[in-house]
Amino acid sequence: MTGINMSIILPTPVSGYFTADRTDNETITDCFTKDAIVVDNGQTHTGHHGIHQWKTTTSKKYSYVAAPYKVTEEGALTVVIARLTGNFPGSPIDLRYAFTLQGDLIERLEITL
Repeated sequence: MTGINMSIILPTPVSGYFTADRTDNETITDCFTKDAIVVDNGQTHTGHHGIHQWKTTTSKKYSYVAAPYKVTEEGALTVVIARLTGNFPGSPIDLRYAFTLQGDLIERLEITL
């Protein structure tokens, strides 16, 4: 499974996140509110500066592709399941991305198994 599964419809900010994650980590913060929170691998990253550092560090350490294949709404959350394939231990793996949206931006993202 490679790329984004076009048979699912992602909200615009979520689609923008996965596109930026795949093609241009430098603009990933454009997907988030200024005071957004990202929780990944047990660590919390806050604001554009923290999120930029998180993505830069992760991208230097690992090469991967996230391929979303399922999206559901759980209350205020948009939950996306994506298959990650790359040069990290346990690849490939399915991860759960729980997005809280604020208008056209992401207010919170929590990535878990």
